[in-house]
Amino acid sequence: MKTMQWAARAEHLGGIPRKMMFLAVGAFSKAVSNLFNNTTVHNADTLLRLVRSRPPGVPLLTISNHMSTLDDPVMWGFKGFPVTDAKLGRWVLAAEDICFKNMALSYFFRLGKCIPITRGGGIYQEHMNEALDRLSDGAWLHTFPEGKVCQEDAPIRRLKWGTASLISRAPVTPIVLPIVHHGFEKVMPEKYMFGRRPPFPLCNRDIRIVIGEPMEFNIPKLKKMAVDMSNDVSFSLASWPRTCGLDEAAQRCLYTNISNQIRTAMERLRKICKSCQEMKD
Repeated sequence: MKTMQWAARAEHLGGIPRKMMFLAVGAFSKAVSNLFNNTTVHNADTLLRLVRSRPPGVPLLTISNHMSTLDDPVMWGFKGFPVTDAKLGRWVLAAEDICFKNMALSYFFRLGKCIPITRGGGIYQEHMNEALDRLSDGAWLHTFPEGKVCQEDAPIRRLKWGTASLISRAPVTPIVLPIVHHGFEKVMPEKYMFGRRPPFPLCNRDIRIVIGEPMEFNIPKLKKMAVDMSNDVSFSLASWPRTCGLDEAAQRCLYTNISNQIRTAMERLRKICKSCQEMKD
């Protein structure tokens, strides 16, 4: 009951609560991003184009690093982005233990098009199917494949396989767009006062968002490669269901390959983001 899937439906109360939610949260995001802090976005036109006018039925999967609890929705609050438009707004995977702790929070985040994910629940947990349904609808989904907030200035960590599984299982392979940002860890530091986050976002910080180029994955070819690779490696198997026509060993090879490609692209963007920040400093 706490996950309130009914509240996430577009027709819930005529869509009015969702529209109000996006207007309110979008205004907050605009204020934090543009009024109280300085945000610079590189290659914003690519994201705007894919959000507004990608081919019908083709889903969009954006992927980013995770620097703070404010990354989403504030990262969409930059100038020119339709963050208050509920119809164009992203779906996002959200930690169940944080965003769905009680009925009120569950309703709030469901209106905001959040899908609960249990950390440690595996890539075939119940609500991953809901995320897959949104991709099947041709919607926009955002994920944080590192799995948790990390505020260290360090390379992109090993990515969880859930995102790769969605890419390979979607009926129509999504357009994958990597994004890397820096500065949200200063707007909402994890250990600000007495080891806690500040009660409100901090001001006068510099936020930098670097949007990459769309990534395309030839899933049939990658599946064949995964089958060939799985014959030469051994895994500690956990009885995964046979999916995409692949056994568990081949699935693991497939997800590792896709995740490594995404991580490489994100690390490239992170270095660009860091060099831009150093030039400004």
